[in-house]
Amino acid sequence: MKNDFCEIRPAFLTSRHSPFARELRAAAEAYLKDHEDHRYGNAATAFKVVTLAILTCALFAASLNSTGEISFMCLYIAFLASAVLLSANVSHDASHGALFRSRLLNAIAMRAVTVPLGVEPVYWQVRHVRYHHPNANIEHHDLDTAANRFLRQTPFQPWFPQFRFQQYYWPVVAGLSMPYIAWIYDWSDRLGLTPLARDRLLPGPAGWLCFVGSKLAHLGLCLVVPLAVVGHGTGYGPVIAAYALGQMVASCLLLTLILGTHWADTEFYDVSDGAPLPHTREEHAFLTCCDWVPRPRLLNGLLGGLNHHLTHHLFPYYNHRHYPALASIVEQLALRHGLPYRCLHYRELLRAQRRFLESMGKRPNSSDV
Repeated sequence: MKNDFCEIRPAFLTSRHSPFARELRAAAEAYLKDHEDHRYGNAATAFKVVTLAILTCALFAASLNSTGEISFMCLYIAFLASAVLLSANVSHDASHGALFRSRLLNAIAMRAVTVPLGVEPVYWQVRHVRYHHPNANIEHHDLDTAANRFLRQTPFQPWFPQFRFQQYYWPVVAGLSMPYIAWIYDWSDRLGLTPLARDRLLPGPAGWLCFVGSKLAHLGLCLVVPLAVVGHGTGYGPVIAAYALGQMVASCLLLTLILGTHWADTEFYDVSDGAPLPHTREEHAFLTCCDWVPRPRLLNGLLGGLNHHLTHHLFPYYNHRHYPALASIVEQLALRHGLPYRCLHYRELLRAQRRFLESMGKRPNSSDV
């Protein structure tokens, strides 16, 4: 795996002299004070998480007790889809220390809910918090948009002929992304083949035990147990097929909720020449992501704040239960300061995502690369 990570850290304009940044922080603090609230999860958050956890466990148990191949596969896939929603409502907040006040409880919660998905939470957290958030859409710094042979995600990346069709095959890439993270990225991180090697995560024998133990727990829960309980009745083939298809469905569900937020009419930057960026970190969020509105709005409570992605980038240490109120604050202040706040309907997001993939898939002129 080629490592083209750049050592030069992107230089933003300082937020200390930004009227928008000052007003944004003051408005958020006033919001919490007026509501006599805190930035973490509350009883309603706990109720939602426990309900999703019960639903996930119930679907898994129902799949193990099913008698037909079709019913087993449907219930098993529904179990993994529920596990994705559970993880979205837990891991995103916990990775930023916004679920519980306790760092230990946040770490335990992340590890527990990611077992069905097979992803190592420590590596995902560092990729997300230390590399993606400060460097969104910045070439060689944002690991989420690193160059690869599957999707061309920035105008600075090499072009290959298959990219002409990426607007058609991207759902397949989305479906394979989470398994790829679990079995390629995680092991590459573990073996020190990625920029995360400098972070020295999960060190020593204890780190290996935690890492391998989590992978075995995933395989044991999601594959070995169904094979042992259901396999003798339905056959091993349907169980293995349900595992593979379920992981792809879960991955596609998660990726379709977040990919377009950094693709929809956004900007991309290359600072490998050391030139500073002409804006603050707060302004960078407006230029590189957006919010979107689910339909029906009832779904808003199930997505863990993934649809308020711009708001999340401005307030990563606030629990997602605050995002609707914070998004309103962001919209008002952005209008006052002339910043491009965007909140799209999901269909608009998908159309913008398709336009982006088409534009990145066109062969660039030699002078453009």
